[in-house]
Amino acid sequence: QVRLVESGGGLVQPGGSLRLSCAASGAIFNINSGAWYRQAPGKERELVAVITSGGSTNYADSVKGRFTISRDNAKNTVYLQMNSLKPEDTAVYCCNAFVTTITGGTYDYWGQGTQVTVSS
Repeated sequence: QVRLVESGGGLVQPGGSLRLSCAASGAIFNINSGAWYRQAPGKERELVAVITSGGSTNYADSVKGRFTISRDNAKNTVYLQMNSLKPEDTAVYCCNAFVTTITGGTYDYWGQGTQVTVSS
């Protein structure tokens, strides 16, 4: 079994920064793509950023130039560095990963989410 655990959320003032981590544990052979999604109250879930197995990245227009997704394959961890945060970035952030397990199957996993609140 594979588990994704997010950390790093919290309360930050506008213009501040946070770094989210998504650590995968369990019967992992390889993390293929990793992604961060967010969902604000009353809104649909939004894809924020994605990183492929080769390190290519893509971002939502709303976060381009402010957020950076990265990965540490040795630690089975995907990060989201968030700078110049705005109140509209307030949401629950969830990580998602396509993981190849040691038994050879590839599955889609989700973390439980971490709250990010941007407010003065």
